[in-house]
Amino acid sequence: MSKFFKEFKEFVSRGNVMDMAIGIIIGGAFTTIVSSLVADIINPLLGLFGGMNFDQYSVTLLGSATLNYGKFITAVINFLIMALVIFTIVKVMNSASSKLSKKKEEPEEPKTKKCPYCISEVPIEATKCPHCTSDI
Repeated sequence: MSKFFKEFKEFVSRGNVMDMAIGIIIGGAFTTIVSSLVADIINPLLGLFGGMNFDQYSVTLLGSATLNYGKFITAVINFLIMALVIFTIVKVMNSASSKLSKKKEEPEEPKTKKCPYCISEVPIEATKCPHCTSDI
């Protein structure tokens, strides 16, 4: 039993698991913010054109059974806003990553050159080889 808990402790203490847990917690909090944005700001603004909030749109089917399609529309708007934000974040991160990798890939200016006579490396500014004393 102690081996099980030891393996579980190693699993949980890995960096990837902790990063994933933090991402899920932040994602949940962000979902609450986006849901509030849609429910409290966007839907009332769109309701100005339709006469009521999207959440209130429904169709009565049989008796007291209702089909609340307005809540579905709200969920779709939540999804689209969330997808747009995630797309924007990924796009910004990818462009930043590509800019950083381009800087790393740029070749450095050579600081030395090879003497054509003795094949020794000499500073780029040298006009005479310090090893064989020939003119470069």
